[in-house]
Amino acid sequence: MVKNKKDDSGEDLGFNWFDCPVCKKGRLILSKHIHELPDGDKYLIMKFECNKCEFTKNDLIPVETHIKPGKFILNVNEKEILKSKIFRSSSGVLEIPELEMEIEPGPAADFYITNVEGVLFRMKDAVSFFKKGLSEENQKVNKILENIDRAINGEFKFTLIITDELGGSYIVPVNEKSLKIEYF
Repeated sequence: MVKNKKDDSGEDLGFNWFDCPVCKKGRLILSKHIHELPDGDKYLIMKFECNKCEFTKNDLIPVETHIKPGKFILNVNEKEILKSKIFRSSSGVLEIPELEMEIEPGPAADFYITNVEGVLFRMKDAVSFFKKGLSEENQKVNKILENIDRAINGEFKFTLIITDELGGSYIVPVNEKSLKIEYF
């Protein structure tokens, strides 16, 4: 339930709080701030934090952006390109075909900022978690994990693609020549 927090005199303190979905005893307090980037884009930064169990959830939502819907294709053919910045909105689909990996946004998808290396670590964590649930050894899963490690070390060439039908996702490449953009 969303509630406006009031002080002892009943004065509205100007921010909302929610019942914590984890511990059910604490209050999730919402902190928010609009940040303007040098290119003129504006993002809403939100943080939900429980005052009892220390649960936190952060989100970044584009408020104003010049990024158009499209497909961003990054050719990762050298280790330096792993430092390219990835901005994936809550509507962006991220894929690496050579690893047979795709990250589709779900109903609770967050906007996140990372770099190519960070995407690879997220994928490695997801595949490792999946592997733990398997009853027997799977060579295909092992090969994917091996290739992710090789990619992290700059020894595996691949293509990182972000497709965003609504806009807001984009890539800031270390090398401009490594990026191709197809606007819709």
